[in-house]
Amino acid sequence: MARSRSSSNRWRYLNPAYYLKRPKRLAFLFITFVCVSFCVWDRQTLVREHEVEVAQLNKVVLRLKNLLEESDTVKDASGGKSFFGVEDSDANKMKDIQDDPIDVERRQKVKGAMLHAWTSYEKYAWGKDELQPQSKDGVDSFGGLGATLVDSLDTLYIMGLDEQFQRAREWVADSLDFNKNYDASVFETTIRVVGGLLSAFDLSGDKMFLEKATDIADRLLPAWNTSTGIPFNIINLAHGNAHNPGWTRGESILADSGTEQLEFIALSQRTGDPKYQEKAENVILQLNKIFPPDGLLGIFINPHKGTPSSTITFGAMGDSFYEYLLKVWIQGNRTAAVKLYREMWETSMTGLLTLVRRTTPSSFAYIAEKNAGSLVDKMDELACFAPGMIALGSSGYGPENSQKFLSLAEELAWTCYNFYRSTPTKLAGENYFFYAGQDMTVGTSWNILRPETVESLFYLWRLTGNKTYQDWGWDIFEAFEKNSRIESGYVGLKDVNTGVKDNMMQSFFLAETLKYLYLLFSPTSVISLDEWVFNTEAHPLRIVTRPLGDNSEASDGQHKPKLHARKEGRFGHL
Repeated sequence: MARSRSSSNRWRYLNPAYYLKRPKRLAFLFITFVCVSFCVWDRQTLVREHEVEVAQLNKVVLRLKNLLEESDTVKDASGGKSFFGVEDSDANKMKDIQDDPIDVERRQKVKGAMLHAWTSYEKYAWGKDELQPQSKDGVDSFGGLGATLVDSLDTLYIMGLDEQFQRAREWVADSLDFNKNYDASVFETTIRVVGGLLSAFDLSGDKMFLEKATDIADRLLPAWNTSTGIPFNIINLAHGNAHNPGWTRGESILADSGTEQLEFIALSQRTGDPKYQEKAENVILQLNKIFPPDGLLGIFINPHKGTPSSTITFGAMGDSFYEYLLKVWIQGNRTAAVKLYREMWETSMTGLLTLVRRTTPSSFAYIAEKNAGSLVDKMDELACFAPGMIALGSSGYGPENSQKFLSLAEELAWTCYNFYRSTPTKLAGENYFFYAGQDMTVGTSWNILRPETVESLFYLWRLTGNKTYQDWGWDIFEAFEKNSRIESGYVGLKDVNTGVKDNMMQSFFLAETLKYLYLLFSPTSVISLDEWVFNTEAHPLRIVTRPLGDNSEASDGQHKPKLHARKEGRFGHL
């Protein structure tokens, strides 16, 4: 009973009649309610204000972090010198160089574009060769070698996308299998897969990448087993059967046969096994035997006789042969051991001058093609690598020729930039024709996210310091963002005039286009041209000095270059 009574007394406080009979208690209860409500409201307001302040502080911290990353110079494991090979005093001077805030902002936006492209690939096409963004699936356009993933390794590393790089690294280690009954392009497999793996090794020092590069290179080697040593362009990765595509009528393609030297020389240097370098360099020795006085070779070479065709171009099927003549000379650090490459390249540049013509009325310089001795007023966008190549090689001349070729490079870059500006979408077509009084007209009107013009702008900015080339590159990036970016990645255009989209994100968009754009807005110390040379798929390889008589290894153990690297986003600059 007592328990029941006590409970009854407590419940009376919940009866409104109790308070109506006691107005003082009602007033006290009301005041208490108001005070508590005010305290709760005030606390919520403070929390909201605090959240705003924290968000603003986070922005400041992020900005300071970016500035710190841009200016930080960290020593490598060797102790006495930084990664760039400069003494501490020089490194301290570098810290004083302020990065342009506009460059920082643009670089971060390019990095964001890479993250969007990569995240889309991870979500919809992981492990496949390429992403089809519109249908949100993957396609094995290179036989299932994970082309986009391998092509992107060094881009991820350079941009400091560490988690993404590690996931890609795990896939390469656990899932990348080259034992496939697939007829692979020797050229494409070399520049994308061998080059991508070697670059990842040079940057990270992870021997797994070198082992994988050696595996795929061994599967490619039988392609060079011809009477001249000029390789067949197709090989079955599982069985080693090599041949040329039917549409070439048994001929080997010049660019395909002359664009393995950088990768195979680098592989011999890093493994100490001369066989890769010997196979690749023998091709140049054979081509030198038939090298014409103007240095312009036809785009088809008979692998049995070594005889060339008459069609000459710096566009498709000819382009990267000339590029590698210059870059092997740079890769060997310009020593007498690689002098032949420079001599052949200079001969080819003399020939290139005979192909340069100018439009009316605007006098745009362009590189014509030649067929059976007659010039054809056509230039591929692919040939827009040439301004960068010419600028890169100009410093090897004496003062007069150096300026002449640099000026030509700048003229050609202006033309290539106008390939973009001349269309409604501000993206370039695949090739252009030149008619009297019309300047330039789009021929094949698709755009597949190619990098060549951006590549040349990168070299010209690095070599001249002229920020105009950065502005041109930014215009091109914005055009890609406007026309090619969709929710699930980036696509090319079927027609640059109408903007109709295709369904393919090419692997070289991540390997080359976005990487060159990122480096275009990065300090020149990031992948310094004094330390690195890019293969034709934009994979940076370490420059290793080659002494006279070198066959595979540099003296003093230099065939195994320093492999400690630093990158923006984790350690600072490369």
